[in-house]
Amino acid sequence: MKRMLLALALTVAAGGVFAADAPGVPVTKAPSGAELYIISPKDGAVVGTDVTVQFGLKGMGVAPAGVKKEGTGHHHLLVDVKDMPAAGQPIPKDEHHLHFGNGQTETSLKLAPGKHTLQLELADENHVPFDPPIVSRQVTITVK
Repeated sequence: MKRMLLALALTVAAGGVFAADAPGVPVTKAPSGAELYIISPKDGAVVGTDVTVQFGLKGMGVAPAGVKKEGTGHHHLLVDVKDMPAAGQPIPKDEHHLHFGNGQTETSLKLAPGKHTLQLELADENHVPFDPPIVSRQVTITVK
């Protein structure tokens, strides 16, 4: 048993098994032409510590997490994230990966002064990114 676990760990570390191929983790195919974007704030904006972020989506609809409806997903806002969440795995939930599982299309954040990046990623009813991922361009803002 220990040898099988070691072999599996080495295979994964070598890139032989991908999270999307893991059993029990369904991955939803992305519809072609879907576009995710941040309406506000604009890239390069200078804002106060209270920031309203508005989400935009074309070619798909928004549905709450847990609701399986073709052509829909829900938003996740990535704040100061350098590496995108792992494909085929639920998006983490922490201070950098904000979930909007009730179908929200905007939020208010309180950010510390300095430069920050914002990016959206759409996920299916299980918080798993689509295949291929549906992400917005990253927006950089400066908080005064």
